[in-house]
Amino acid sequence: MNNFIPSRLAALAAALVLAGCSMAPTYERPAAPVPAAFPATPVDGAAARAPAAGTTAAVDIAWQDFFTDPRLAGLIRTALDNNRDLRVAIKNIEVAQAQFRITRSAQAPNLSLNAGGTRQRPMPFVGGVGESDYVNVGISAWELDFFGRIESLKDAALAQYLATEETRKTVQTSLIAAVANGWLALIADEESLDITRQTLATREEGLKLSKLRFDNGVISEIDMRLAESLAEGARATYAQQQRVRMQDENALALLLGAPVPPEAVKVGTNALASVQPMPDVPAGLPSDLLANRPDVRTAEQQLLAANANIGAARANFFPRITLTANYGTASNELSGLFESGSKAWSFAPSLVLPIFDAGRNRATLDTAWANRDIAVAQYEKSVQSAFREVADALAARATLSEQLRALRAQADAEEKRFRLSVLRYRNGVANALDLQDAQRSLFTAQLAATQTRLDQLQSQVLLYKALGGGWTSR
Repeated sequence: MNNFIPSRLAALAAALVLAGCSMAPTYERPAAPVPAAFPATPVDGAAARAPAAGTTAAVDIAWQDFFTDPRLAGLIRTALDNNRDLRVAIKNIEVAQAQFRITRSAQAPNLSLNAGGTRQRPMPFVGGVGESDYVNVGISAWELDFFGRIESLKDAALAQYLATEETRKTVQTSLIAAVANGWLALIADEESLDITRQTLATREEGLKLSKLRFDNGVISEIDMRLAESLAEGARATYAQQQRVRMQDENALALLLGAPVPPEAVKVGTNALASVQPMPDVPAGLPSDLLANRPDVRTAEQQLLAANANIGAARANFFPRITLTANYGTASNELSGLFESGSKAWSFAPSLVLPIFDAGRNRATLDTAWANRDIAVAQYEKSVQSAFREVADALAARATLSEQLRALRAQADAEEKRFRLSVLRYRNGVANALDLQDAQRSLFTAQLAATQTRLDQLQSQVLLYKALGGGWTSR
């Protein structure tokens, strides 16, 4: 026995050296199915290029350095602490990490202490009671991973764990961007409400004046009814904007996981002007998205997991060798369990070679290859989606500035026109229709300018998110 155990240990060591050869295909990252540069915009006239030296990529800008308005920063911190979707993403990481440890544990033998005893009488009224007791330390059904089946399963579990971590980053970037856009929408709602309140007050004053002039026979009933229609239209718009404002606040509160603090929203005609500016970020090249976007990295980790599962499926075609071994003491009497000569051991290797399984292993391998092809398509789709998001944000950045400038100039022109129309109407030079048309045009231009400014600010948020920013902090 003394020579037998060392020889078996040597054989076991040799098996461990030979074990673990992976049968998974060599992984190669698929080529990005997008152009080498982002589309040219009407402003710059050329496709986006790599950032100049000294510039900071979006992924390297902490969200605290991008969203510098203290009101918004406070809301983002609240959301990161309370948002339930982010909590679920964090807990999913813990689940994936535990699953990886479970899979990895199969690579090492599970050592256990076993103790037991039996008392039996073989046949009624024949002989006495049989007795046996044992205590041993043993390894039960430990698979020697000659063909890398367990190694491949471990690699797949590791990739799934890393994919879950990247998913958590994606949830965080989406959450931060959603909070920023929700807060900006709420600020714009306040500005629109203030514009509508001023317009409603002006139209109600005009309606009173029109009724007075109608009662005195100065204007016709048509002019008076037009003034009444404009006033009621402003009331309807005001009620609609109040509803939108309350719904936007409810949406933001859901993201925060808490009520929106009143001090987080500034009331006033130029509420959007109070928002602290966000820094401009370079677009870089589409290839940067592969390293910077958490959702793209999630798709690649899932592709790696699918690739590793092919190795595990291939290994099913080869013999599976398991080892069971015990070493301890046994005796027919409990009192003699630990006496000299009671030592006992067992060594039981086993080999299972698949011969006929009605095509199960082949179907498993075909499934693994199909899942790998699906993962490739999903990875390529994630790259394409990322490219489009950045391209859309760049197009918005290139055009919204000019659109906002033009709308603000139009609003200024309409305001001057309205003031002149008021003077002409009071002096009897212009009719009520001219005045009310100028008033309506001014109102429309002011609301359009506010909406475009909101679109411009939100496009900056979306570009920052699309370029992979938002999951780093300081």
